Amino acid sequence: MKYCGDLRKMEAVLRPDGKAGYRLPLGDGTSVPIDALLGRRLTLAWQGEIHCIHCGRKTSKSFNQGYCFPCVRRLARCDTCIVKPELCHFHQGTCREPEWARDHCFQPHVVYLANASGVKVGITRRSQIPTRWLDQGATQALAILQVPDRRLAGLVEAIFRQSVSDRTQWQKMLKGEAEPVDLAARRERLLDEKRSQIEALEGGEAVRPLADEPVTIRYPVLRYPEKVKAWNFDKTGTVAGVLQGIKGQYLILDTGVLNVRKFAGYRVMLTV
Repeated sequence: MKYCGDLRKMEAVLRPDGKAGYRLPLGDGTSVPIDALLGRRLTLAWQGEIHCIHCGRKTSKSFNQGYCFPCVRRLARCDTCIVKPELCHFHQGTCREPEWARDHCFQPHVVYLANASGVKVGITRRSQIPTRWLDQGATQALAILQVPDRRLAGLVEAIFRQSVSDRTQWQKMLKGEAEPVDLAARRERLLDEKRSQIEALEGGEAVRPLADEPVTIRYPVLRYPEKVKAWNFDKTGTVAGVLQGIKGQYLILDTGVLNVRKFAGYRVMLTV
């Protein structure tokens, strides 16, 4: 079997049995059920072209996981405030795309705890749960607070960041399942510790605690690698190996791992 097209981030779903399911989009409506190919040998050959995932322009270099340079400079979704939402400048009238921001940033957001390589704090739109957790390779996750917009979520996250990391150690995440943690207990301790700081925030009265139950996620993995070697199309045009698993946005091959999202927009030929 052969498929050819521009890579996109994998589509992940959480099935009723608690296991993640994955499809690999390759543009033009092609979507490969990649989790059905565990144990099969795959070859992904870069065809030497990169196309911006927003405007489709052919570009010699990709930025921000798939954008051309003009789009990175122009789009609100590529601005610094997406990575650091507490720096949102919409209220100053300087947002690059006010309409896009109203649709994406001024929607209910959730502050959550996740366990992928250890407990971390994060934020996402309510509508992106559990997709965000799947993209990060979390094996446990728990929504703890809901707020009306992204900026306030970022301000709350910054407070929690004083006590909990906001980063995932991707290599550790790919070496196996995270050690189970009592996320509900961590939630209660954090809320008690940070309550006065949250209440003191401008808009802090709109922060709503959630009583959600922790979510446990299993991934389609036959075998985890002992050492993590990352494939890079810019250095090696062809990636090949037996598919051992999928976790987060990574294909785990017996020869190394490939971060699919990092190479969004790269035109590849997939041979199974």
